Amino acid sequence: MRVAVITRYFPTSPEPWAGHSAYQSLKFLAQRCEVKVFYPESEYPPLLKPKSRAGRNIDYSYRPAGVEVEYIPYPALPAISRPLNGWSAARSILPSVRAYTPDIILNYIVYPDGDAALRVARALKVPFAVTAIGTDLNVIPPLCEGLTRRVLRSADFTMTVSGDLLRTARRLGAPEDRSRAVLNGCDTTIFHPRDRAQARAALNIAADEEAIVYVGRLDMAKGLGELVAAVASLRTKRPRVHCYIVGGGPAQQPLADAIAARQAGAYITLMPSCATEGVANWMAAADLVTLPSYREGCPNVIIEALASGRPVVATNVGGIPELMDERDGQLVPARDAAALESALDGVLSRAWDAATISAGHSRSWSNVTDDVEAILKGILSRRQA
Repeated sequence: MRVAVITRYFPTSPEPWAGHSAYQSLKFLAQRCEVKVFYPESEYPPLLKPKSRAGRNIDYSYRPAGVEVEYIPYPALPAISRPLNGWSAARSILPSVRAYTPDIILNYIVYPDGDAALRVARALKVPFAVTAIGTDLNVIPPLCEGLTRRVLRSADFTMTVSGDLLRTARRLGAPEDRSRAVLNGCDTTIFHPRDRAQARAALNIAADEEAIVYVGRLDMAKGLGELVAAVASLRTKRPRVHCYIVGGGPAQQPLADAIAARQAGAYITLMPSCATEGVANWMAAADLVTLPSYREGCPNVIIEALASGRPVVATNVGGIPELMDERDGQLVPARDAAALESALDGVLSRAWDAATISAGHSRSWSNVTDDVEAILKGILSRRQA
């Protein structure tokens, strides 16, 4: 089986942590069949480059280990070309995908990537499967809902990373008999219960601290404003609380300002992004891991925290309730700092057994790849029949 993957949900030189779940499962898939990723990179005229893309200079020769990839630019204009980006991306990547001669196309991100995948698949007369990751269905760009629906209706199969997202995909047009939720996993050789004292020594965290850890993109839609407010309030009753916010992203400065406004810099610390092994060390050092996001698909950070044996405080949104319950931590409403504070306090007040939490969360990337491979082979079998 020769698989062409069309997606921007994949590591790049500016963001080597991007597309973590796709990258991990594709590394396993590449051990079982031929796989090549085609990454369509939107390229704007220099004078019209959006502020959000400032400093993003992709290295087209960058090659993450374990998966063959080709980064291909396509022309775009801010906002104006959005409904045409799938067409433009397909036009730019089609020659490279055609030269690869795939048996099947796999896609992550429904629009514009999935629209490009659909166009390429039709041009090459091969089947394709689309994978919805969360924001691509929960926050559809203006003028793009019709194109999103067309991709879901036309795909030979639709995968989603949670049951909640599967319901959304079906509501938008994915046929029930050609759609399924395939939940994410984690690298269980890295994420498992580890010695807390050893991890804290490596990170210079005091043994008696009550460490709350957030790992992920710095985006205020991740509930980071509420987290700062909750921890600042909690500190008055739990003077040993210290919150570590690990990651990078557009909200770095607003988040630093929010911490300064509450004079919380002594106990809320911003830490830089780190590789997978570093994330596992943060999990091991934590008393709890938190994700107070406004919306989510199937967040890897929760899967990794639970596999590491750490309780989680997270919002009751998207696919999160499919990953955890009161046996693993506590769920709270989104955008509610008071409820978040109460849950953090409650989880810190309980004794948790790392081995028990971890035992219930052992889904690996190999397990995920088993599901994806079976779906792709099933599509090819039906097409041949």
